[in-house]
Amino acid sequence: MPRIGTRKLYFLLFDKLELKKIGRDKFFDILRANHLLIQPKRSYHLTTNSHHRFRKHQNWVLDLKINRPEQVWVSDITYIGKRDAPCYLSLVTDAYSKKIMGYYVADNLNTKSSLFALKMALKQRKNKKQTLIHHSDRGLQYCAEEYQKVLCKNKVKCSMTQNSDPYENVVAERINGILKQEFMIDKYNQKKQIMQKVVKEAIDIYNQFRPHYSNYMLTPNQMHNQNSIQMRTYRTKNSSKPELATV
Repeated sequence: MPRIGTRKLYFLLFDKLELKKIGRDKFFDILRANHLLIQPKRSYHLTTNSHHRFRKHQNWVLDLKINRPEQVWVSDITYIGKRDAPCYLSLVTDAYSKKIMGYYVADNLNTKSSLFALKMALKQRKNKKQTLIHHSDRGLQYCAEEYQKVLCKNKVKCSMTQNSDPYENVVAERINGILKQEFMIDKYNQKKQIMQKVVKEAIDIYNQFRPHYSNYMLTPNQMHNQNSIQMRTYRTKNSSKPELATV
């Protein structure tokens, strides 16, 4: 995790730093003096085509309180390629634990790629008797009949954003950012087969070892294996809606 945030790094190194009597502020000063603070990078590529003939679904998670794993899954597609080797990563993430349940790397934006990620997530689903909501943007891939049939077959309720505001799918956007900014999966100019291996390694490390602030510094796997902790929520910048509940 070469670009993990300073607070998470302090948490991981706490015992060793305590022996040296180094507190959080001093630790920040040490990193700053050695030019080791991480500078966030922002990039944006449009991967959503919401102008299509397929049915668009209501947003069922806007005011929903999420209190357990496998209550809401969020899905998204992000661009991780270069012009001469375009690659797209489809993700399905548990909104409560932030665990990446399913993923797939493709060199196109076909519905089949998103379906691979969904089917991987469904194989990992533990309790099929509890209700599950699948939340995404209104992209063609998620509205397509083939995708909707798989959701219906597995009794998963479909939810979609109503506007282009990224805060309506903020958990998915945040996971995209972590994989790109911390694990730098979009810096490699490689073919799909290599990118699949890069992404698999990054996601395995993310799920197993990276502490998550919204999980009270538990890893996604640790958070996913319990349901007694109340999840933190992401707040919006819209003063009229101070909090977008849970996702």
